[in-house]
Amino acid sequence: MAFATRHFVRAASSAAATAAAKKLIIKHVTVIGGGLMGAGIAQVAATSGHAVVLVDQSEEILKKSTKGIEESLKRVTKKKFADKPEAGAEFVEKTLKNITTSTDAGAVVHSTDLVIEAIVENLEVKNELFKRLDKFAPERTIFASNTSSLPITQMANSTTRQDRFGGLHFFNPVPMMKLVEVIKTPMTSQKTFESLMDFSKALGKSPVSCKDTPGFVVNRLLVPYLMEAVRLFERGTCWDSSLFIKLSIFSLGDASKEDIDVAMKLGAGYPMGPFELLDYVGLDTTKYIIDGWHALEPNNPLFAPSPLLNKLVQEKKLGKKTGEGFYKYK
Repeated sequence: MAFATRHFVRAASSAAATAAAKKLIIKHVTVIGGGLMGAGIAQVAATSGHAVVLVDQSEEILKKSTKGIEESLKRVTKKKFADKPEAGAEFVEKTLKNITTSTDAGAVVHSTDLVIEAIVENLEVKNELFKRLDKFAPERTIFASNTSSLPITQMANSTTRQDRFGGLHFFNPVPMMKLVEVIKTPMTSQKTFESLMDFSKALGKSPVSCKDTPGFVVNRLLVPYLMEAVRLFERGTCWDSSLFIKLSIFSLGDASKEDIDVAMKLGAGYPMGPFELLDYVGLDTTKYIIDGWHALEPNNPLFAPSPLLNKLVQEKKLGKKTGEGFYKYK
């Protein structure tokens, strides 16, 4: 029995070692999208020693992205190298050397191990991008999307590499937030999944495994919570949902947005109240997510649209990025 046990352990260890050897060790990363999320992903990948190519449509956008990364790195050095300014300057320089930029995605994916997409939250646009890059990237290359709400499986189906396709959902701000949701579709191979998990850990992140369901883990819980806060505030107010005109007020809602924010911060220990978080994330982003989920499950009350949220987005009051959302910002 002891011999059989030892034999089984050796066999299992050997099988695990063989599987591990087949995993792709990601060294070269291409990030498509130089916005806040894409630049943040590029920064953490470069900081951890990966060779990164950051891609966007224009040199102007890329210059802004690079400047933002440099400023972010300098903020990091103030804390990390408070007593060693020379080491801090060296850290910034070394990290920036790991990043190159390009406006031609097709031309730079020929030697990459991983493509991470962080462009506009539009399924058709993403599918078109992946379909095009699929023709240029090597067979070994893994494709991943940073989407927060769109189905990974549908994106994978736009390529011929469904087994080498997954999700890597980072959180904003990427350099600060430790979590990465690693999404595995029914077609994602175990080798690909483990490679994405290892890559996330190499960035210093804490990955969690998710299935390809609406919102994955965090947003599936967070967005309904935010929407319920809006409903709590607007409840008792009568709205014309087609014209977005407040017709009459029977009450001031079940609670004010200020009181709701204070209650959740002090009562639940959240760092931000729901309305503060909505403004930080962007009201248009939240509306886009809830509209997509509502289309998928129109009878689910958690995914019901909000007239007030729709009104604010129509008025271009999108939160901090526009200077006004549920609150006003200078």
